[in-house]
Formats: sequence, structure tokens, C-alpha cells
Amino acid sequence: MMREKDRELIKKLDLPYPAVAIKLRFEPPGVPRYDGPPIALCQFVKYTQDTGKHFYIGIEDEACVGKMVLGMEGKPPVTASGQAGYDFGCYKAPVAAQQLYQRLPILEPHTVNYVEYCPAAECNFDPDLLYFVADFPQADIIMRATSYISGDLWESVSSPIISCAWMIAHPIISGKVNHITTGFYHGLKRRKAYPQGLRMISVPFRKLPEFFQALEEMDWELIAFRDDEDSKAELKRRMDHWQELAEITGTRCDLKA
Repeated sequence: MMREKDRELIKKLDLPYPAVAIKLRFEPPGVPRYDGPPIALCQFVKYTQDTGKHFYIGIEDEACVGKMVLGMEGKPPVTASGQAGYDFGCYKAPVAAQQLYQRLPILEPHTVNYVEYCPAAECNFDPDLLYFVADFPQADIIMRATSYISGDLWESVSSPIISCAWMIAHPIISGKVNHITTGFYHGLKRRKAYPQGLRMISVPFRKLPEFFQALEEMDWELIAFRDDEDSKAELKRRMDHWQELAEITGTRCDLKA
């Protein structure tokens, strides 16, 4: 279960859109079911942000290919043939779009029957994913927190269509954080879910303990970007020490402030 201090750290980020906690379920959770018209899987995060509701969905509530990504049903032959990606103009030929379906990350079939959504600041369970939609400087802080302890590289994996596969299934399967930019992805853009140029960041359960530890420990504003005199003096002291270290090996360190 998310700790109170974790929820407070999320609130401290002061995000333009609330972070969303997602849980993949075999059985329905003890919360209300989504009661609106069926929508695409990529829209449920925005629905949570807009309404502040804690709810779950089933296969009947999803109106796009998200149910395929979740492993609730197999690949629909017509779309998997590449015809839809071709007709949307995202690919030159159906065979090019078909390549995507050969590589899509898809959760183990029939192991996810329901998906629970909750504003992360109110989350009372262990999320499988934390989903952020952020601008700067919040996106910078979130991404640095994903690598501050582990040193993991920042990777972005996606495709022009079916962004839900890369933001939900891929982080779960790979254990890696994924991040994309709004405005590039056909379904999200066509449905006008978000303004262009925001960062969407998905942090999987395996990274969450490290992520929250980093948020708690690291500097949210790095010393090189601070204007106060104490920070400038401390940065100079550290950089002067680099030269002392370089002299041990008979070299120089030419990094500048």
C-alpha cells in the first residue's frame, strides 16, 4: 500500500494533471464500476484526472484496441492486418503497420479482467503503475527520480498508434519506465485528450520503491540552477575539488559551471 509520505510527495509535485494509480486485476475490486459510455483505454487516465473518481473497468467498457493490449481478447484480424494503420495514413502500406502487431507488448492473455484507476494522491493499494502527465519542471523531477539511485538510462519506446501498449503493457512486462510526448500519438491526438508537448510518464511497480526514495532524498532543483550565493559558493567548492582530483592523475577537468 502506498504510504502517506508517498502520497504527500506526489501532491508536492503540483502537477497540472493529477497522477493516476493503476492496478491490473483478475477479480473485480471492491470499488464502483465505471458507469459511462465505452471509451478507449488511453482515455481512462484523463477521465480519472477530470473526475477524481476511484473506479474499475472491464472488457465491455473499452471501445478501442486496449482490450487486446490488456490480453482480454486476441488481435482483431482487420486491424492486425495493418489496414487501419494504413487507412489512417500512419504507414505507407498495410504490411508496414502489420509489423507493429508483430512487436506489440501484450499482457498475458486472460490474466487481466479488470483495471482499477484511482487518483494517486488518494491511492490505498499497491499500484502496478503510476501514470504522470506533466510539463516542466515537474517532468524533469519525475524522470530524474527514476534514475537517481539506479542510474538507469531514460528510454522512450512507442509507435504512432496504440500508445496504450507502450504506456501500460510495456512497463509492466519490461519493468522499465516509459515516457512519451503528447501530440505524437494518433488516438490521443484524435480524441484531444491533452495539449501537445506534455510528458506522459509511466512508472511500473518494480521501480516505485526506488522512485519514492529518490523523490524524498534528491534535490528537486539542482545546485547548478540555483541563483543564491550560498549555492554558487558550494558549487565552486565542488568544482575546485575536481581539479584537485584531476591532478592526482596528471590530467585536467575542463567542465565549466
